[in-house]
Amino acid sequence: MSIALASGTGIESAQSWGPAARAERVVAEVAARWAVDVDRDARFPQEAIDALRDQRLLSCAVPAELGGEGASLRELCTIARTLGRHCAATAMVFAMHQTQILSLVRHPGGDGVSAFLRDAVAGGYLLASATTELGIGGDVRRSTCAVEHSGGVVSLVKNAPVISYGEYADAILATARRTPDSPPSDQVLVICRRADVTLERTGDWNTLGLRGTCSPGFVLRATTSPDLVVADPYAEISAATMLPVSHSVWSAVWLGIADAAVEKARRYVRAAARKQPGVASPAASRLAEAAAVHQQFSDIVFAAARRFDDADAAPAGSPEAEVAGGVGYSLAMNNLKVTASTLVVDLVGRALLICGIAGYREDTEYSLGRHLRDAHGAAVMVNNDRIMANSAQMATAYRGTI
Repeated sequence: MSIALASGTGIESAQSWGPAARAERVVAEVAARWAVDVDRDARFPQEAIDALRDQRLLSCAVPAELGGEGASLRELCTIARTLGRHCAATAMVFAMHQTQILSLVRHPGGDGVSAFLRDAVAGGYLLASATTELGIGGDVRRSTCAVEHSGGVVSLVKNAPVISYGEYADAILATARRTPDSPPSDQVLVICRRADVTLERTGDWNTLGLRGTCSPGFVLRATTSPDLVVADPYAEISAATMLPVSHSVWSAVWLGIADAAVEKARRYVRAAARKQPGVASPAASRLAEAAAVHQQFSDIVFAAARRFDDADAAPAGSPEAEVAGGVGYSLAMNNLKVTASTLVVDLVGRALLICGIAGYREDTEYSLGRHLRDAHGAAVMVNNDRIMANSAQMATAYRGTI
C-alpha cells in the first residue's frame, strides 16, 4: 500500500480500520523504510511518529468520550509488536507514550486532566516522562525535587539523567515530591506542557541499541497550573497502571524484535532448503526449537495484557479488580518484564546461529545486528537486577499464588 495513504487520507483510514490494522497497513511501512537511518544516525524516528499521529494512533487509548477510541492494552500490545518488528525505536517511543496516556486515563483526578486529554487527542500530542532523578539511584518511587506553589502557579526543577524523546514531546509527565516538606516517597505526577518547559541538556545519547529513542539527560524546569497535578498519589499510579502497562507494552516491543529475527531465520532455512531439496539441515531443527520458544513468548505477553484488560473491565470491589491491585499481580508483571527481556536476546541469538555468517554480516538480507543490539537494551531499561530485588522483597512476604 502506498504511503500516500498515511500522509493524505489518514482520517479516512481511521474511520474504516481499527487501530491495529492502521498500524499494520500504514505505519509499519514508514517505520521499516526509515529504521536503518534512525539506528545509524541515532535520530528520532520523526517520519514514523508523524504517521502514528496522522493515523490517530497516539490517542487511540483515550476513551471515546474524550475523542479517542478506547483501545485496550491488548490492542496497544499488538501495535507495539507490529512496530517492533520493523523499528524498535519507533515501537519503544509508542510504548512509553501509551504508558503516560493510560496513567492519565486511569487516574484523571479532575477537569484539568480530562481537558488535557481532549487537547492531546485534538493535537496528536506525544507524551514523554521524567521519573528518574540524579541522586536517587534509578528509584522511580522516590524524588528529590518538589512541587512549589506560588501565586496560583505550580513549578518544579528536576535533574533527570534520562528523558526519552523529551526534546520531541508535546508534554512531559514529571514526578516530584508533593511539597518541599514531603518525604521522598510522597510523590505526585505533574503534567508539563512543552511550551511551559525548558530543557537544559546534560548528556548525549550514543548507545548500543534503541538509538532512536533519543534519551539524554536534562535539567527540566517547568511551570504549570494546579489542575495539571494529578490527584492520585504517584505510588498508586505506578502500581496500578505504570508498572503493568509499561511491562506489557515493552514486552510487546521485544516480541516484535523477536518476530523479525525469527522471520529472517525462517527465510534463511527456506532458501537453504530450495538449494538442497530433501536434505534435513541442523538449521531447520534449530528453527523448530526457536519457533516453540517464540510461541511461548507471544503467549505470556498477551496473557498479561488480557489479565490487565479483564481486571480493568471488572466492577470495582470485585475479586478480579482486587487481584489486579495485589502483590501477586505486581510479582507477575515483574516476572513478565524479566522473562520477556531474556527471551528476546535468546531468540535473536538462536536466529543468529541459524543464519550464521549471513546474519552476522551487516550487508545481507538476513542481517541481525540491529535486532541483537536493540534486544540487549531490554534487560537494562529498568535493570533486571533492580526488578528482581524488588520481587525478592515481595515474594518473601507474599503467601498467595501469582
